[in-house]
Amino acid sequence: MKRFLILLLLNGVLTGLLLAQDYPVQPVPFTAVKVSDRFWAPRIRKNHEVTIPIAIEHCYKTGRVDNFLIAAKLKPGKFLTEYPFDDSDVFKIIEGASYSLQTFPDPKLEAQIDTLIEYIGKAQEPDGYLYTARTIDPEHLHPWIGKNRWEKDPELSHELYNLGHLYEAAVAHYLATGKKTLLDIAIKSADLVARDFGPGKLAYYPGHQVIEMGLVKMYRVTGKQEYLNLARYFLDIRQNGQEYNQAHKPVLEQTEAVGHAVRATYMYSGMADVAALRGAPAYFLALTRIWNDLMQSKIYLTGGIGATAGNEGFSAPYDLPNLTAYNETCASIGEIFWNHRLFLLEGDSKYFDVLERILYNGMISGVSLSGDRFFYPNPLESTGQYQRSAWFGCACCPSNVCRFIPSIPGYMYAIAGERLYVNLFIQSAAKFRLLGEDLELAQQTDYPWKGEVQLTVNPVRNERIELALRIPGWARNEAIPGGLYSFANKNDEKIGLQVNGKPVAIRMERGYALLNRKWKKGDIVTLSLPLPVRRVLANEKVAADRGQTAIQRGPLVYCAEWPDYQDGRVLNLFLEENVPLASSFRSDLLDGVEILTGEAKAMKPAADGRMEAVGAPLVLIPYYAWANRGPGEMQVWLPTRPEAVKPPTAETGKTN
Repeated sequence: MKRFLILLLLNGVLTGLLLAQDYPVQPVPFTAVKVSDRFWAPRIRKNHEVTIPIAIEHCYKTGRVDNFLIAAKLKPGKFLTEYPFDDSDVFKIIEGASYSLQTFPDPKLEAQIDTLIEYIGKAQEPDGYLYTARTIDPEHLHPWIGKNRWEKDPELSHELYNLGHLYEAAVAHYLATGKKTLLDIAIKSADLVARDFGPGKLAYYPGHQVIEMGLVKMYRVTGKQEYLNLARYFLDIRQNGQEYNQAHKPVLEQTEAVGHAVRATYMYSGMADVAALRGAPAYFLALTRIWNDLMQSKIYLTGGIGATAGNEGFSAPYDLPNLTAYNETCASIGEIFWNHRLFLLEGDSKYFDVLERILYNGMISGVSLSGDRFFYPNPLESTGQYQRSAWFGCACCPSNVCRFIPSIPGYMYAIAGERLYVNLFIQSAAKFRLLGEDLELAQQTDYPWKGEVQLTVNPVRNERIELALRIPGWARNEAIPGGLYSFANKNDEKIGLQVNGKPVAIRMERGYALLNRKWKKGDIVTLSLPLPVRRVLANEKVAADRGQTAIQRGPLVYCAEWPDYQDGRVLNLFLEENVPLASSFRSDLLDGVEILTGEAKAMKPAADGRMEAVGAPLVLIPYYAWANRGPGEMQVWLPTRPEAVKPPTAETGKTN
């Protein structure tokens, strides 16, 4: 540990944290970046035009909105929904709508949100308490709710969880519209929580973390120190509880990713906020240990986390089954929050290598191409039992998608002093302040389908700026940080970097190519990333993936899916080593995708009843696009030998 501390001090991480009153690296807000590509721009628009409206509609249909009206005594009735955390879905949708309104001004949507906020305000009790499941009928409570306020929150009640999402929504709405209607509700609530909790007062920790992040955002907007203090208090009192919600030991003593994956990533994100804003390096050290554990033994190739359904969370190291993989969509979003914060603390590209993997695979798979169907779990194999749903009784994932998708442009750039980080490659135009001056930056690229990125730099005056261009790990022969997965062969194709058409030497630091110079208007930087088709192998300790290979091109993980095969079968395929795979773009398929083709083999019954290997044309699609053509077989990990193909079951005739 002493050596680890010294290393961190040498690279400036702990020194920065000891002095910090905020993150050493600051993100460029998504409002400063306008995307125009053919991958993300249509999704952001579809989220606005389809996903958010249907989510609001479902909240009305399912009684989530009526719960506020009933609590406000504007309608008669009882608590209408199944879970006491259903208030949070309304809050998350308001947050997402607020983000989206900054990109797509929409008077109708804004009026809808104003109406919802009015209902929320009327449901709030005079002292600031807001929890419809109790307010509606305090004498006949949901079994998860204690007789007194807050007392069951460490187990089930979700009172503080709901408020965390309220606070995040309130800040988003205020920043988007300038209106304080929801912020005033949130301040009244947060003031009550600050009166009830703290040293010498209530010592309940949140059973489902998120209020920690919400309180930090409230602190940023209001400047109220008690909110930041309370965020730390809720972290520091976690002990003598369950591993399921990461309360089994003090957070500073935790070394492994355990328990419920969404709770975990929300807590780790809150810890990062406290590390930055309170100058608390011990939090960073704990997060580093946990992150390393996750990377080395508990993350899926798609970036998904949470192997088991029973706890919606982590299993033992290297226990990563594919057919039953849980990989909740919310956990992927929480994992993005966490990795982004770690990058802002440390400025290391490894966190964005993971973030990009999640973004293009494990997160985006959670919403259909049409924007109106969703996955809760995201497995890496299917016999046909999985299909997307229009909504869920527990609807945390659709509402989380609503709020995350509009924020994606905010992950592209970040600033530290004179350094500008370029972290994601998305065609766009950005305008923001750097070194006190306006800077315009335009990206032209067809990423992730093509590897060339052109950046046009337009400073107001010739300034010395250091561009830090992320060179993705997959372009540096690193499948994923931590070594849980590796490429089967090294790729020797060179990464190209030019300024105004002239090649420049690549000077690397923490995964970034650095270009430090005085820039003039119209300077063009061209980054060329090779995009070969790569075979990926898992650590031998991952029993589920032994004798198998996965296929990746750029940041995208690929899979075989039933509609591309005449007999609808893919679980009988195997792909021998060294079989060449070609890529080609299909504009008529799945909203436009690069597919991979080659020659595999399939195990099929012969005339004598034995199984034999026969040639089978192979077609692979990006993993995120699966299950948009109906339920059926799918697999990411392909056996490399016939004996590794799973035998068909007697009951179904299908492999399992």
